[in-house]
Amino acid sequence: MHKPHDDWGLGDLADFLSCGMGPGIFGFRMGGARNRHRRRNQMFESGEVKFVILRLLKEKPRHGYEVIKALEQKLAGTYSPSAGTVYPTLQLLEDQGYVRVVEESGKKVYHITPEGEQFLEENRDAVEDIFDRVRDTVRDFAGGPMGDLHQAFARVASVTYKRAWRWGGSHPAVPHIVDILKRAADDIEKEWEKVSV
Repeated sequence: MHKPHDDWGLGDLADFLSCGMGPGIFGFRMGGARNRHRRRNQMFESGEVKFVILRLLKEKPRHGYEVIKALEQKLAGTYSPSAGTVYPTLQLLEDQGYVRVVEESGKKVYHITPEGEQFLEENRDAVEDIFDRVRDTVRDFAGGPMGDLHQAFARVASVTYKRAWRWGGSHPAVPHIVDILKRAADDIEKEWEKVSV
C-alpha cells in the first residue's frame, strides 16, 4: 500500500484508522465531544493550530478547504477542524506575514513564506511537543481496550454493510439484522448505565 509522503509519525496507525472504518466515519471525532471522563476535549490548545497549518503549507501550498481535508487525513480521521478555526487562522498567518495568498482559478491558495518557515524553525520544540502529543492521543485512541472496541465496532459495520450493499435492502436477512443491531444497542446502553452509576 502506498504511504503518504509524511504521515506525521503515525505510520501504520494512520492506515488502520483511515482505512474507511476510522472514528470519523459515524461522526465521532476528537475536538467536539464533551466528556467528563476524557483527559482532553480538544486536539489542540489555543494558538497551536497555526503551527500545524504552517507545517501543512510547508509540505505544499493549499487552499482553505484542502487544509481542512489534509488535517483530517494526516490525523487519520480523529480530528475534523471547522472552517471557523481554519480560515481565521489562515488570515492571522497572512497578517503576520507567515503565509501569502495567490489567486489560482478563483481560489485563494496559501503559500508559506520564508518568514513562516523561520517561525516554524524558531518554534521547533513547541511544534515537536504538539506532534508528540497528537501521536500519543491518536495512539491512545487506537490502542489497548479502545483499539479492541474500535476493531469490534469496525467488524460489526463491515459484516453488516458489505453484504447489505451487495444484496440490497430487499434481502430477507435485513429485518433480522436490524433487530439484532437494535438489541445490541439496547444492551450496550444498559451496560454504560450500569458502570456509570
